[in-house]
Parts: sequence; C-alpha cells; structure tokens
Amino acid sequence: MKLLVITQAVDQNDSDLGFFCRWLTEFARHAERVEVLTLREGTHSLPQNVVVHQLGKGKIRRALQVIRFAWVLKYDAVFVHMNPEYLVVAGWLWRVLGKKTALWYTHKSVDLKLRIAVLFASIIFTASKESFRLRSKKVRVMGHGIDTDFFTPDQNVARGSHILSVGRLMQSKRHDLAIEAAAREGREVRIAGEGPLRKELESLAHAKEVTARFLGGINQEKLRDEYRKAAYLIHTSETGSLDKVVLEALACGCPVRTSDPALKHLESAGPEYVREHHSLERLISRIVKELA
Repeated sequence: MKLLVITQAVDQNDSDLGFFCRWLTEFARHAERVEVLTLREGTHSLPQNVVVHQLGKGKIRRALQVIRFAWVLKYDAVFVHMNPEYLVVAGWLWRVLGKKTALWYTHKSVDLKLRIAVLFASIIFTASKESFRLRSKKVRVMGHGIDTDFFTPDQNVARGSHILSVGRLMQSKRHDLAIEAAAREGREVRIAGEGPLRKELESLAHAKEVTARFLGGINQEKLRDEYRKAAYLIHTSETGSLDKVVLEALACGCPVRTSDPALKHLESAGPEYVREHHSLERLISRIVKELA
C-alpha cells in the first residue's frame, strides 16, 4: 500500500503531537511508501519510505496545496489525523479518484466541518465511543495507539511522593482539582502542559500553600520520565472521553487515580492491559487492514 497521511505536526519534540512520529514509523512498516502533508515539520528521524511535505501558511494557499498534492502524488488510500477540514477541502477529489479515506478524530466537539468530513470519509476511526459524538455506521472504535515499546516501566527509577497531572492548562482539564488533592494530601504536584490558565493555577497553588511545579510543554522522553517518577497520575479531566495520558501512565507502571466514573476500572490496570487493548502496533495494523 501507498498511503497519504495528513497531520498537524511532524516533530518528535512537540509536546502535544510528538507521539505521531511513532505512528508514522509504524505506518511505514506496513506500507511501501508514506506521503505526509503537515502544517509544521520539525525534528524527526523517520524511515526512508516516509516523505514529508510541509504546507504553506494561509488557509487558501494551504487548501490549494492539499488539492495539488492530492492530484499529483501516488497513493492508494488517505488517513487524515484530527483535521476534518482537509476532507472538506479535498474529499470530493478523493471520491472522484476512487481513493479510500479515513478520518481519525477523538474530541467531543462537533461542528459543520466535521459533519461534512463524515460525508466524504469512507471510515471514521476513534479511540472510544465517547470520543466521537456523531452517529454513523462509518465509525470504528479502535482504542488509543500507545507505543508500549516506548512507554514502559523502569525498575531502576525510584518513584517519588509527588503527584502528576498532565494536559493542556484549560478549564476542561481541571488541574485545579489536582492542586486541591495535593493540598489535602500534603504532597507536591507537578503539572505538565501549556495553556491560558497557568497564572490562575499558580495563584491557586499559592493560596493552598501547595508546592506546584509547572513543567510546561515537555517532549515525549521527558513525559515518560515523569510517569516513571510520580507516586501516581491524577486524572481530573472533564472532556468525557478516554484520555491517552491515562494509558501512557499505566504503560509506564504509574498508578492512576481518576475522577471519571467511567474510567475507575483502569485504576487497577497496568502495562499488560495497555499492551493488550491499546498498543500502537495493534492499532496501526487494524487501520491498515481497514484501508486495504
């Protein structure tokens, strides 16, 4: 198979999307060639059969580039990662060309461009039934793709007494609840992520007399180190879907405490559960099979 992939960033140091470089590496194991269109290209060391094309700035220019690449590149199927607007832009062309198209989408947000993208997509992939809020026979619940060869326990790393909270510094992630938990338990809290609420959260930590370390946006290697060192990951997100940080922590042997009743069963899970149900190798092989 020759595969066309569209994503936001190809950069192993990106704090939000660094993981996708490993997705591309896994795709490359199953495909003869992987053509990638991306908004931003940074540091990566991808296999030779992966070719990255960086799109320009400006919505109109970018849309025209996507259409041009969709026309001139050689590929058999299309995988769009979290950007339904590209199916809006080029879905008609892919339909004319007879290309099978897939959208990966894991977010509670539903807007017009997503509804249009669903019309053009052959398949919709999502991590859990809560991660995609439109009803469609095209939806396939796949689980998250956690690289269980990367996110692993390390018996040589001693766990500390601090707790860890991971995610964008925004209201729905409820890092304030993590700070309050740290206050009740008399622990330090480390918060990994960037966002608009940092000053507000710093003020709350000061008021609660909590030692809070704001780590900012950290790359995948540093995040793995934090999972390995924390006493536990506190998960207070109110997004209503299965958060991959929970699975990454479990894969590293980090205990999890969650405020989401639907995820309580994961508090007793461990690395074996993630390997069996959410491994990257398992996910990509299923995606490729669906696209064949």
